[in-house]
Amino acid sequence: MFILESIVNFLNSILWGKNILVVLLIFSGVFFTVKTNFVQLRFLKHMIKLLTDKSNSDSENLSPFQAFCISTATRVGAGNLAGVVSAISIGGAGSIFWMWVVAFLGSATAFVETTLAMIFREKDKTGHFYGGPCFFLKNGLGKKSWGIAFVITGIICWAGVLQVVSNSVTESFNVAFNISPMVISALLTLLAAIVIFGKTDKTAKVLDKVVPIMAVMYLVIVFFIIIKNFSLLPQVFSQIFSEAFGIRQGVGGTIGAIIMQGVKRGLFSNEAGTGSAPCAAASATVSHPVQQGLIQSLGVFVDTFIICTATALVMLLTKASVIDGLNGMELLQKSFNYHLGSTFGEIFVAIILFLFCFSTLLGICFYGKVNVKFLTDKEFGQILFKIFALSMIFIGGIQQNFFMWNLADLGLALMTIINLSGVFPLSKFAFDSLKDYQSRFNPIKA
Repeated sequence: MFILESIVNFLNSILWGKNILVVLLIFSGVFFTVKTNFVQLRFLKHMIKLLTDKSNSDSENLSPFQAFCISTATRVGAGNLAGVVSAISIGGAGSIFWMWVVAFLGSATAFVETTLAMIFREKDKTGHFYGGPCFFLKNGLGKKSWGIAFVITGIICWAGVLQVVSNSVTESFNVAFNISPMVISALLTLLAAIVIFGKTDKTAKVLDKVVPIMAVMYLVIVFFIIIKNFSLLPQVFSQIFSEAFGIRQGVGGTIGAIIMQGVKRGLFSNEAGTGSAPCAAASATVSHPVQQGLIQSLGVFVDTFIICTATALVMLLTKASVIDGLNGMELLQKSFNYHLGSTFGEIFVAIILFLFCFSTLLGICFYGKVNVKFLTDKEFGQILFKIFALSMIFIGGIQQNFFMWNLADLGLALMTIINLSGVFPLSKFAFDSLKDYQSRFNPIKA
């Protein structure tokens, strides 16, 4: 076990410690933003319109909104809370600006990888669509072995994330209500089992109800806090922009730390380039591949510009003396306590974290379902993965395992590299599809 941990830590020190993944994903975002002529800006209004389009829905596959909810469920999860907290704890307020930059660029990458997933997806005997990096690596590049490698690294990553997310929920309930982690872990596992087992997988139906509710609940409370402290907003935004370029800290190594924290946490949160979201997006019924690409591009905006920014503002509107020296979830907890009172603040954070994390768990289970389908059509494969996923949820809830978090980081890095190794050579198909969509639908004027 010690040797395995050493290998994982060594690989992470290269891929993440040397910022190889950060540079790769930023380069991808810039490249695809330029090649698509800023698709994320030009079609922003059209993206919102597509989200509510039900004209192409069928009973066998997901609606565009359901696919959006599944991918948003995994984006809008613990990362939006813990990730933002970590960024501010280490990089300060300025890191939020760089999260915005990464989201803007990453939305173009999300568009391209999702469009490719739609172009190269497959339909099974029952009429269900399946797609994602493993499918476009096989059907687009003829590299089935790369597709298998993506599935393996994805399962490694998601196994770690399932444990970490589950642990976040049980810890918050233990702090807020003094409930044993064993009890909450068992409850989480049971609820997840009810959704993913049965004659039909109920993940999509559950998430298209839960995701809007949890997002609205969270934003209503945050907007209340913002309105309550409205006079402080100019000062907060001034702090974000001034610290983003190291003006208050001084030029030098500090600005590098600020940028890297914003970039890393932005990437962890919005998932653009990792290949995860296309696994859900490719199951949707739309009249053109570009439509789902645009919807997933919008998901990156929602994740970072709305949810992550909301979390950041709560902390930055908190009196400095209250949170001095704090970091991690304690910083977030104290911030909400400051604005809402200690009792309601603790309860609210526990409940919202439960919803965010539970939706993330379900979203990951859906990703796993799609990728296992690539390996085998046998129902046994699906049952095996579901049991494995539920085991990870339960084990993670009762004990904290830092090795699993490191393993998740490594899995994420490897699946990102494998995903982009297919996205770049196949990107011409996405660019051509975008040109076709523009000529046929004229979406900017629509």
